[in-house]
Amino acid sequence: MTRSLFGTDGVRGTANTHPMTAELAMRLGAAAGRYFRRGSGGVHRVVIGKDTRLSGYMFETAMTAGFTSVGMNVLLLGPVPTPAVGMLTPSMRADAGVMISASHNPHQDNGIKFFGPDGFKLGDDAEAEIEAMVASGVDPARPANIGRAKRVDDGRFRYAERVKATLPQGQSLNGLKIVIDCANGAAHRVAPEILWELGAEVVAIGNAPDGRNINEGCGSTRPEACAARVIAEGADLGICLDGDADRVMIVDETGQVADGDQVMALFARRWAEEGRLAGGTLVATVMSNLGLERFLEGHDLRLERTAVGDRYVVEAMRAGGFNLGGEQSGHIVMTDHATTGDGLLAGLQFASAMVATGKRASELARQFDRVPQKLENVRFAAGSDPLSSPAVKAEIEAAEKRLAGAGRLLIRKSGTEPLVRVMAEAEDQDILNEVVGTLVERISAEG
Repeated sequence: MTRSLFGTDGVRGTANTHPMTAELAMRLGAAAGRYFRRGSGGVHRVVIGKDTRLSGYMFETAMTAGFTSVGMNVLLLGPVPTPAVGMLTPSMRADAGVMISASHNPHQDNGIKFFGPDGFKLGDDAEAEIEAMVASGVDPARPANIGRAKRVDDGRFRYAERVKATLPQGQSLNGLKIVIDCANGAAHRVAPEILWELGAEVVAIGNAPDGRNINEGCGSTRPEACAARVIAEGADLGICLDGDADRVMIVDETGQVADGDQVMALFARRWAEEGRLAGGTLVATVMSNLGLERFLEGHDLRLERTAVGDRYVVEAMRAGGFNLGGEQSGHIVMTDHATTGDGLLAGLQFASAMVATGKRASELARQFDRVPQKLENVRFAAGSDPLSSPAVKAEIEAAEKRLAGAGRLLIRKSGTEPLVRVMAEAEDQDILNEVVGTLVERISAEG
């Protein structure tokens, strides 16, 4: 089956604009409810979480109407991190989980992500089936079988206990001063609470959401604010989350930012030394830096690459029996502890490594030298397909020949926006700039 409604991470778009309308969210809830109710009787339930966007109220209500209309009971968690939904779906014996969030996007966007009863995100085939049911429509339940909705007030506390339990028995963060940037998002309460309960001195920023300031000048996509605060406070570490707290960027005590590649390199090396890196393999996407691959090879470890999207990383991890993976953008997936990327969990594990080794953040956050990498986004008009242009194809072929043996090139469409992402790596910065600049110019002309 084909998909047009779902992208690389659920359904996403601008609120009150197709596909992110209340009407479609209700139909999507009804279709997903029918999908998860098939073939079995008894009580069925779905867990719904959200971030702090103003439109979250609208979509939460619409999806609740859709699910209850087909006989599903709804458990409403309110604002919680995406990984909390992944954790609480199987814990609460739910048939499905839903997270209403557009992750790192601005407040006017929103999205809907689905989790199966095992707490893992749905695969392409399941999403395609639900999409087909949205198009065809589903029959509502009989009046006596309409579902109920109930608000669950302690969801974040359940999640907090699970996250804290991932640290070694008895280990605390006493003596560490940590700046936590909550991106005015879903973790604005639970992240500072967890760090404080573990003994850290906590400086919280991005923790005053108003429905419109999520990811605005803060969070993992804008770590400058956290870096400045780390320096001003003389802090040992900065942890930058995104709007739904499934991504992280690490800031060391000098204000330097380490991305997901550096964090994964640290975890892979330490886990391998401790004999707990399954299969001696780290799973990452095609976007991860060539320097990470070379670092792993130098430690007799393997990098398995996937398509962009933490969902594809997790699918490869489960298929190969691997327990560590993620993305350069900061999704860090540790399937021993979580079913999806968890920025707060990754930040805690980094802090734990500081305590265990006695090393500063700057010593742990620089595991390898990056190969120069350049990424440019080219926006194109709705309905156009610049990558199908013969001129663009010819330019891509020429660029690949130019980089052969000296770097690599990746051209792909965004799964959530009308963008073509042009990424290249090369030891020679001049060649890198020339290749990316030429491609961006050609794609812009055709888009």
